[in-house]
Amino acid sequence: MLLSKQKKNQNANNAKRRLLISINVLGSAGPIRFVVNEEELVEAVIDTTLKSYAREGRLPVLGNDHSAFFLYCPHLGSDAALSPWDKIGSHGARNFVLCKKPQAATNEAAAEDGSGTSSLPRRGSGSWKSWFNLNLKVSSH
Repeated sequence: MLLSKQKKNQNANNAKRRLLISINVLGSAGPIRFVVNEEELVEAVIDTTLKSYAREGRLPVLGNDHSAFFLYCPHLGSDAALSPWDKIGSHGARNFVLCKKPQAATNEAAAEDGSGTSSLPRRGSGSWKSWFNLNLKVSSH
């Protein structure tokens, strides 16, 4: 009896493995943490993050268009964003950074739709790593 119960639990755990992930939103006070299925797509994780962010009333207001954001994994050592069609568990990481896509890319997409508007040029390099590294330098007393 006990042996068959253990086998059922192992099969259930293998079928639906869940992960606690932490997503830092650039410009926000702290990370958002929630549990996801490791088979969940990156696109769905971004959508869940935006909904949780809005539900908590965090600032700055981001909106709910998941296609306007990139999800990065700083521990992978790559400047490339994760593909929206990747599975979140395929990278073996649990800490991510959510960044808004550059304004120029958003304006190009809007121009293709015929609703494009000109925007002011961005200040700074636009690299999330440079912003992230600058904010991590804390002087010790």
